[in-house]
Amino acid sequence: MVELRGVRHAFRRGRDPVRLTFPDVDLAPGDHAVVIGPSGSGKTTLLHLLAGLLVASEGTVRVAGRDLATLTEPGRDRYRAASVGYVFQDFHLIDGYTALENVVVGLGLAGVRGPERAARARRTLERLGLGGRLQHPPRRLSTGERQRVALARAVAHGPALLLADEPTAHLDRARATDAMALLREVAVDLNAVLLVATHDPWVVEGFDRRVEMRP
Repeated sequence: MVELRGVRHAFRRGRDPVRLTFPDVDLAPGDHAVVIGPSGSGKTTLLHLLAGLLVASEGTVRVAGRDLATLTEPGRDRYRAASVGYVFQDFHLIDGYTALENVVVGLGLAGVRGPERAARARRTLERLGLGGRLQHPPRRLSTGERQRVALARAVAHGPALLLADEPTAHLDRARATDAMALLREVAVDLNAVLLVATHDPWVVEGFDRRVEMRP
């Protein structure tokens, strides 16, 4: 499902050149793994490569048989919309929209049309315990609720690859426990590959498989 071979990525951070080297990775459908390493080692960059937000400078990034480097930019957009769920560290919810509308917009980008779009968004939010918050904008939600909206948006289209960047960064331990349980539960239901980038030792302890980034 996910394969990395000989991947390197070069870019500039300000005026400084940066060259990251990534370990070879093989993940099958249903596999769960955590990405670990010090700040600046490339954890988020790895997720961006798998999501098609970046193209590796060298090597092969293959997801579900697709070599992402061979896709055009519109092709990567379509790949991401159809196959990837991404839970960003800062949620990236649209402030002027309700929780329901945020998920509906995500489904629209994934190509879901008609009445099914709102119905699926509602079902997903209700499943994540937000049935009473459908019409609330992000500013009226708690941090944990905003994260669940972000998760609903990421998974409502049934992605084969679920990526989460520091999903517990803004949460206390109780909410972090709930968040990780939800991520795992949804990934299991979808039989999706789950890849979580984190520096939280407690989160790391919950995974048997680890992808270790080195500076």
